[in-house]
Amino acid sequence: MKSNVPVRYSIKKTDKDTLLKWYYLMFLGRTLDERAPNYLKQAIGWSYHAPAAGHDGIQLAIGQVFRKNKDHLFPYYRDLVTVVSAGMTAEEIILNGISKDADVAGGGRHMSNHFAKPSWNIHNVSSCTGNHTLHASGLGRALKTYEEKDAVVISSQGESSVSEGYVYEAINGASNEQLPVVFVFQDNGYGISVPKEDQTANRKVAKNFEGFKNLRIIYCNGKDVFDSMNAMTEAVEWTKKEQKPSIVQANCVRIGSHSNSDRHELYRDENELSYVKEYDPLAKFKRMLLRYKRATEEELKEIEDRVAQEVKAAHKAGMAAPHPSPESIFDFVVPEPYPAAKYPDGLHSHEGDKKKLIEALNETLKAEFHHNPHTYIWGQDVANKDKGGIFNVTKGMQHEFGKRRVFNAPIAEDFIMGTANGMSRFNKDIRIVVEGAEFADYFWPAMEQFVETTHEYWRTKGQYSPNITVRLASGGYIGGGLYHSQTIEGALTTFPGVRVVYPSFADDAAGLLRTAIRSEGLTLFLEPKALYNSPKAATPFPDDFEVPFGKARIRRAGSDMTMITYGNATHFCLEAAEILAKEGIADIEVLDLRSLSPLDTEAIVNSVRKTARAMIVHEDKVFGGFGGEVAATIADIAFEYLDAPIKRVGSTYTPVGFNRILEAAILPNTDKILKAAKELLQY
Repeated sequence: MKSNVPVRYSIKKTDKDTLLKWYYLMFLGRTLDERAPNYLKQAIGWSYHAPAAGHDGIQLAIGQVFRKNKDHLFPYYRDLVTVVSAGMTAEEIILNGISKDADVAGGGRHMSNHFAKPSWNIHNVSSCTGNHTLHASGLGRALKTYEEKDAVVISSQGESSVSEGYVYEAINGASNEQLPVVFVFQDNGYGISVPKEDQTANRKVAKNFEGFKNLRIIYCNGKDVFDSMNAMTEAVEWTKKEQKPSIVQANCVRIGSHSNSDRHELYRDENELSYVKEYDPLAKFKRMLLRYKRATEEELKEIEDRVAQEVKAAHKAGMAAPHPSPESIFDFVVPEPYPAAKYPDGLHSHEGDKKKLIEALNETLKAEFHHNPHTYIWGQDVANKDKGGIFNVTKGMQHEFGKRRVFNAPIAEDFIMGTANGMSRFNKDIRIVVEGAEFADYFWPAMEQFVETTHEYWRTKGQYSPNITVRLASGGYIGGGLYHSQTIEGALTTFPGVRVVYPSFADDAAGLLRTAIRSEGLTLFLEPKALYNSPKAATPFPDDFEVPFGKARIRRAGSDMTMITYGNATHFCLEAAEILAKEGIADIEVLDLRSLSPLDTEAIVNSVRKTARAMIVHEDKVFGGFGGEVAATIADIAFEYLDAPIKRVGSTYTPVGFNRILEAAILPNTDKILKAAKELLQY
């Protein structure tokens, strides 16, 4: 089945110069495609190569309709001909394949065959198949928001990756929001060795989306240059005109194995292998050029000779290019943050009325939306009439800043996170705040996109920074039970490329949120929801308060023992410290970390040097909790100052139960901290 699209290109209608250019691009792509495995055989590189042969028609068309620095292109790992058609050179392809420092995709930091040129809007995408569809929808949202009506986003992938749930989230969102995105499915019938019938009930996967509103679907023969050009041209023009998404399903063949680590002869018989070679798009195009006398053998031979020389020169340049240096691994992990220079220690002497933690967050969000008109927030329930999230942190924001900047997202956490990644690519001024989930416990469906976003800056060698603050209502003490009372920082601090902060008081919540939003890069902002309206977390603070990342705060000075803590546990530690002081037992120092990553190692060491005893207290489980890292740090660089073992206090190694009796038995509290502190003091 093929949609009825206008015939703009054909062997007879297309001018000769264009036909010869296409042959050059296709032959260059095929030459590089066939040369790639040789680099692996010679142990030079290109250890991952997914052949493009058989996809040449649709890939040529994608590259030809893409306009650099106007449109946005998200190729996938098989899109070699696509990026060649879009203008990338043989040298750039080889530098990527053999992972040299000059690779324009990311300097050898990403897997070979993941072609990109961010300076042209050819985006660097992950190895997670199809996940870039969410980024494409996010960028489509940016085009719509900034009224870039003469531009589209093109997202390309194989048909089997459409089985991923986030692909449906992306296309559902693009359909619902009416975003200018062209989704291309290159259907070669296999997901590695898994045949199409094991993926979906429909023979053509695009049929799964025929019920979606605001979506046009075009079917084409991806083996045929002209059918592919007509389909892609129509899709792009329709999408621009209607400002709605489209799908192009292109029927292709995979001539080679899935990749150079796959042996397709184990699951494809000789008849099938002969069939796919017979339908080689490049050979078919060459036959048509000669049969219809649009080119001569000599003209095509001249192109082939030119390509051979070009690839030879590119190979020579690639081999001479330097490898990345070992010490460069620490470059571009996290961008330099906003300096928070007004309050370099994250301290203030402000007097005045106390404000609750929830007020601090709400007022700071509004202030930052005034400060930068390119600031946006979305999430579940964040903007429904007078409601502002489950806990009303964003109350009044849509009224003040409008639906363009403050809006609800579907109940799809991966979509929330992935479209933030995509929209932030549009320009560096954009700052995005998302409620990643209604409760931190519900963030797990977004983990694929969270992990993806943590290594974007490093993977692109600093060419793209996701300037996103992820807000999560975290922790227990509300009788919430499973999915409403867990705290997840122990898992999320294991990823480089993200800052993780966890305030305990209103002033630090305001200061850290301001710094997070103004900074480049990804910040995870964990909010102790039990403290939103708690009087004990209320403080005065100046309107312009800022807290630098990586600066702990002494909430109570002492000399006999250090309690290292954050979040809800800070208040229990302060209560325990006061009790111990009143009983004349000990003078306790309470160090509120505020920032978990980066961690204020200097403040920890200085406090332990002074008190000679360290107890780490957090709400999370002791086993596998963040306190283990703090303990290891102390043991590593401050062991000589200790007069007793390091002690940890936290939750039991169980989920957090719903019944209040169960919750109390599981979570740390003042009495449990007192008991542990007395044991440590007696050592």
